Amino acid sequence: MKMLRYAMKLFLVLLFLGYLLLWLMMPTKLYFEHWLPEIRSKTNSTYFGPQGSTMLIYTFPILFIATMGCIYLHLGKKLGDENIERYQTSKFTTLKQPVLVKGPLGIVSWMELSFLTMFIMLLAWSTTSYLNGMFLHIDQMASKSGLLVWEAKLEMSGLALGLIGNICLAFLFFPVTRGSSILRLIGLTSEACVRYHIWVGHIAMTIFTFHGLCYLIFWARTHQMAEVLKWDKIEVSNVAGEVALLSGFAMWATSLPRIRRKMFELFYYTHHLYILFVVFFVFHVGFAYSCIVLPGFYLFLIDRFLRFLQSQQRVGLVSARILPCQTVELNFSKSPELSYSPTSIVFVNVPGISKLQWHPFTITSNSNMNPDKLSIVVKSEGSWSSELYQKLSSPFSMDHFDVSIEGPYGPASTSFLRHDTLVMLSGGSGITPFISIIRELICKANNGGVKIPQILLICAFKRSIDLTMLELILPVSGTTTDISCLQIQIEAYVTREKAVVEDNNTPLRTIWFKPNASDAPVSAILGPNSWLWLGLIISSSFVIFLLLIGILTRYYIYPIDIGSNVVYGTAARAGFNMLFICLAIAMTSTTAFLWNKKRNSKGMRQIQNMDTPSTTSPAWFNNGDRELESLPHQSLLQATKVHYGERPDLKRILLECNGSSVGVIVSGPRELRQEVASICSSGLADNLHFESISFTW
Repeated sequence: MKMLRYAMKLFLVLLFLGYLLLWLMMPTKLYFEHWLPEIRSKTNSTYFGPQGSTMLIYTFPILFIATMGCIYLHLGKKLGDENIERYQTSKFTTLKQPVLVKGPLGIVSWMELSFLTMFIMLLAWSTTSYLNGMFLHIDQMASKSGLLVWEAKLEMSGLALGLIGNICLAFLFFPVTRGSSILRLIGLTSEACVRYHIWVGHIAMTIFTFHGLCYLIFWARTHQMAEVLKWDKIEVSNVAGEVALLSGFAMWATSLPRIRRKMFELFYYTHHLYILFVVFFVFHVGFAYSCIVLPGFYLFLIDRFLRFLQSQQRVGLVSARILPCQTVELNFSKSPELSYSPTSIVFVNVPGISKLQWHPFTITSNSNMNPDKLSIVVKSEGSWSSELYQKLSSPFSMDHFDVSIEGPYGPASTSFLRHDTLVMLSGGSGITPFISIIRELICKANNGGVKIPQILLICAFKRSIDLTMLELILPVSGTTTDISCLQIQIEAYVTREKAVVEDNNTPLRTIWFKPNASDAPVSAILGPNSWLWLGLIISSSFVIFLLLIGILTRYYIYPIDIGSNVVYGTAARAGFNMLFICLAIAMTSTTAFLWNKKRNSKGMRQIQNMDTPSTTSPAWFNNGDRELESLPHQSLLQATKVHYGERPDLKRILLECNGSSVGVIVSGPRELRQEVASICSSGLADNLHFESISFTW
């Protein structure tokens, strides 16, 4: 079985390289004058028309890779490969080290910089090839059209820029497809890839802006401004292109860092204009040409619809731990079949606060340690989280809370065990991903059989009351948690207080909610065999789409084209294609979702009301004068050293770490991540392996 998986992965890699080769050859004379005519002559049919060859060359290979990737991941899950730690240092460790620390791109590794450079080179190569081909006989073309040579070059440059922008569109939606099998195949997650979406989006909008300006200047110069209002029935529709470009401008402007961070809701709602952008882009160039950029959006559309179906369910909120530092831990009922890796995230919606807002949170629980619980931590830092904390911490808090969840999403496996020492550095609420890592290591240490690295947790807080967040390392449930089996050292720094504040002695409080018959435990949207179902949705929806469009073309569009001198309209053809894609995806996704929901409901246990007494926090203050309630709390307190009124000397701490391989994971403010990345990339120590966890873009 493992050999089969290796063969499948090799085949998919070769197929993807062939797909990339097409993009390299696309602007060449060989492709346009020999390859493309030959392919079209052999694929021309009365069922698919001119779009058949484009779908075969550009759409089918990626959808095939995504489908086969689902089968590959399903086999890996059956074999248990997804959770196997990689003990040996990767050959690409050096390439993953940061090379750029500060700047508009953020923290960039050698590997990321290499791929970004190759992508820029692809755009440069395509631009040069297109312009060389278009300018080859520009003098004759200009004289025939009655244009000056520079005017003809301006028009051709606009066309070339449009073709280059389409390369960016082809790759734009892959990074934001959360449940993507393609990303999982290459070891990436959508959270880590959002930055690539941002990079490609900026490049695309820059190119499309110059594309539009070239045509506007050309039309103004040649007295053809009426072209701005032209919607050609057969050729390119200018009005549709302008609507798509204006929609892109709105998304582009609100995605700038200052606007996105200060007015996130404006950014979030405006970004839904991507629907308008894609629809009018298809109207602009026609569906046949849009098949070049279709695969990424097709997979994103499937993922988005599945997320919509999952978001309609209400999940069972079992309890909430209220911390005095205005932080709350939410504990949800979870299906035992659902498993996830440390640092996974879920998107949470609370209709009682906002029906539209979804916020990502790191899962702090461990699927092995807590098979029936899923936990997240929410710190009161914005209007949404503040209102949530106020509702839960109120003495008149409700006995039931409606919550919806999308996810979880996260890495297929982790590589923590390949290090001798694990150094985790956090600032404020950035400690939450490390809670899931520590719980995972506790679980593995209790089970035995593997070597657990030494753990050094460096956490910085503004106030001493924030130290109660360390209490979250121990789960709320009655699970026996023996933290003493870990070689763990916790260095906590309180930066804005010189000593403990007496008013901080507020005990941690736990609220238990009554079960509701309509609530369901958190579970995978497509059940335990989710990858297999996703592959089935991708393949079957595309087959249904081909059947629908084939029937329409053969028995409706083709007779019109043959029986009269009027060619069937490009916009109408594009509209039918988009409608059939949506219908095919909706039909197959809904069927798979309902089938798995029915199956899950048969084995679903009723959410029980657990009358567990409230817990109190350990003695983080007053030098341990408060009585400890259990051995785990005692072990946790003994492993913790608190420093008041100072910041950690990160350079000294990291350079003093011993071991041939020291994993350095940082989560928190951008300044903290940049400082740690700078130390790891300085070359002062060869054993430091940097990794950043960030959910701010």
